[in-house]
Amino acid sequence: MVAEFKLRNKDYAARIRASFERQHFMSLIGAQLTKVAPGGVEIQLPFRKDLTQQHGFFHGGLIGTIADNAGGYASFTLMEASDSILTLEFKLNIMAPANGNLLISRARVLRPGSRVTVSQSDIYVVRDDTEYLCATMLGTFMTMPDMSDDPSVQKTR
Repeated sequence: MVAEFKLRNKDYAARIRASFERQHFMSLIGAQLTKVAPGGVEIQLPFRKDLTQQHGFFHGGLIGTIADNAGGYASFTLMEASDSILTLEFKLNIMAPANGNLLISRARVLRPGSRVTVSQSDIYVVRDDTEYLCATMLGTFMTMPDMSDDPSVQKTR
């Protein structure tokens, strides 16, 4: 069953993509925003040796990073054009080593709210063309009214 969400900004997808482009850390690690839909996004991170821990798996910090970003942007899809978002908290359960050539974080909003939104990100590692669930994240995200992250938007505060 797919939830139906109330869109507050008809240009949400373009706004999400532009905001993602302003996250220089995502560019640094090579993360790509691959899907945007109301209440959901997907972020992919291709394998690079410099992103690994001592066993050669994707580092857990990167798993948390793309899980948090996907959950936040899934939540952001449902906000007003003038709003922005910050993470309040998230809990990450890593269930298997991220041993593969691609990480995929798929996030969906579980409960939208005017001030707080809860989302879930499931993180998969791709190995031999098969996806394996390696982690899941439950996150809480705060709406920041009238605080757009777009520098071209006039601030009202």
